[in-house]
Amino acid sequence: MPAHEALAEFTRWLAAERRSSAKTVEAYQRDVANFLGFMNQHLGGEPSVGELARLSRHDVIAWLAHRRSQDNLAATSRARAASSIRAFFKFLDRRLDAPNARALMFETPRRPHRLPRPLPEQSAQAAIKSAQTGAAGMDTPEWVCARDAALVAVMYGAGLRLSEALSITGADVPAPEQLRITGKGGKVRIAPLIKPVRQALDAYTDICPFLINKSESIFRGTRGGPLNPRIVQRLMERVRHELGLPETATPHALRHSFATHLLSNGGDLRSIQALLGHASLSTTQIYTGVDAARLKAVHKEAHPRA
Repeated sequence: MPAHEALAEFTRWLAAERRSSAKTVEAYQRDVANFLGFMNQHLGGEPSVGELARLSRHDVIAWLAHRRSQDNLAATSRARAASSIRAFFKFLDRRLDAPNARALMFETPRRPHRLPRPLPEQSAQAAIKSAQTGAAGMDTPEWVCARDAALVAVMYGAGLRLSEALSITGADVPAPEQLRITGKGGKVRIAPLIKPVRQALDAYTDICPFLINKSESIFRGTRGGPLNPRIVQRLMERVRHELGLPETATPHALRHSFATHLLSNGGDLRSIQALLGHASLSTTQIYTGVDAARLKAVHKEAHPRA
């Protein structure tokens, strides 16, 4: 079997059997296609599955080095690319009877350890108010201001990703106390909605000028179509400019703020993991580093011997 057919089988397997998200399938397919293109030049022609089974770890390392030097790929992207190749070779072993343990004996590039940068509690609340008032000097329609305030409120108040917030449909009107959310990889979780968030959502849907069907997103653009995520990113750009917030104050920073503020106010990691929809507790544990850093800063400023 030629390599491109193996890649097509691998892509179908990811989507149908592993039920990976569309973005994961796309990223893995792109990484493996790049690897096969490199091997095409390296070997002087398209490799077969049998030739892939005879590759060594040095071939994979050479490809990763090429991606670093020629494609200027960041460490996080190279780490994902390495994961893509590991998954591909495991697929060749289990499904196409082409094992190659040697090719997997390479070290995965280390991801840089970066702590999330949440907003302070007062800044998160101020962001909601800023979104609600609209841009200074512009005659923003009342329903658009209510929409923007509802979006910021639900991302901060329920810890939703931007894509998850935009997936809220008319079936959730009026806003329920618990929201059923489908997150990354098709994982479903329940997100409780506190009263201020429900009020913000209902205040928006009550005055939205467009008919909202149960199967359609409640968040609309000015022409009535589904709201473009870029509009929300621009909203946060305006908010952080008005409030003097750093560039890290993005829509996703609201989700970080949700988790960090829960933890600093006594929330336990397991509960926060469930609320965020993390598959692994280790993903949620990054917020303990944020909280520890905050505690150190408070200690340094407040302790008389510091």
